[in-house]
Amino acid sequence: MEIKQLMMFQTASKVLNFTKTAQMLGYAQSSITANIVALEEELGTPLFERLGKRVILTEAGRQFQHYTDEILGLTGEALEAVGGMNEPSGILRICASETQCTYRLPHILTDFQTKYPKVELIFRPGIAEKDVLTLLLEGQIDVALLSMNPVVSSHLLVKELKDEPMAIVCCPTNPLSKKQKVYPIDINEQRLLLTEECDYRYAFEHSLTQAGAKPRSKLELADVEAIKKCVMAGLGIAVLPEISVKKEIAEGNIIKINWMDPCFSTKIQLFWHKNKWMSPALKAFVDLTEDYILLNG
Repeated sequence: MEIKQLMMFQTASKVLNFTKTAQMLGYAQSSITANIVALEEELGTPLFERLGKRVILTEAGRQFQHYTDEILGLTGEALEAVGGMNEPSGILRICASETQCTYRLPHILTDFQTKYPKVELIFRPGIAEKDVLTLLLEGQIDVALLSMNPVVSSHLLVKELKDEPMAIVCCPTNPLSKKQKVYPIDINEQRLLLTEECDYRYAFEHSLTQAGAKPRSKLELADVEAIKKCVMAGLGIAVLPEISVKKEIAEGNIIKINWMDPCFSTKIQLFWHKNKWMSPALKAFVDLTEDYILLNG
C-alpha cells in the first residue's frame, strides 16, 4: 500500500470519476485505474462498484475512505513537522471566492511565494462558496479566503478580517445615476444583473422584495467582469463588491448609486478545519493574508 495509491483513492472517492481524478492529480486515467485495482487486490475487497461509466463506493470503500483521510492527514503533518521543522514548507491547498481570486489573491500569493519558496501552493479555482466549506470539512483543501456572512461552525476555525463593502452600480446614462437618493422602490422596471448564488445577492433581492419593488427582469451572469461590462453597456444595474468596481467608478465608466436602504456588506473571512494541525506553512499564509487585507482592504 503506497501513499500515491491512497491519494488517488482519496480523490476518486470524493469526485467518483476516474477521469476527473486523473485530471486533478495530473496522471493518466489508466494509471489511476491500475493503482486502485492494485489497492483493491491488496485489501482483498472492491472499493468501488463500476456501473458503466459511473463508479460508487462500496461499503468497504466508505470505511476505507475514513482511514485514508486520517493516514494522509497524519502523513502530511509528519512530513512538514520533521522535514521542514519551523520553516514553512510542504504543500498548501488554497481556495477562494471570485472577488478574492481576482482582486486580492494575486498580490497575496506573489508575496507569499517570494517569502516562502519551499511551500508548494495548490489553488482550487472555480468552486462556489457554498461548496468550499464542504471541501474544508472533507480535508480536500487546507484554507479558504471568502467573502460571506459571518459563519459559526463547530468544525471550522473562522478568522474575520474586515467588512467587504458593496456598491450598487449603473451606467452614466441610467436615470438612477442622477438621483440624489435612491430607494429600493426606485428599482421598479430596472433590469438586474446578478451573480450566481451568494450572500450579498440574497440581501439585495430581499431588500427589493420587502419594499415591493418589481424589477423588469433578472439576468444571471457567471462572473463579476461580465456583469461590469453589461452595466457599462447600459443593460441594467448590479450590486458588486466595491473593490471590483473601484477603478471603473474612478474613471466614470460606472456610477455608484446613492443607495438609501441599509448598506450591504459581507465579511472577509479565513477558514480552516479546527482539527487541522497549524503547520508553519498554514500559519504563514493566515498571518500574511490577514496583514495584507487589514492594510490594503
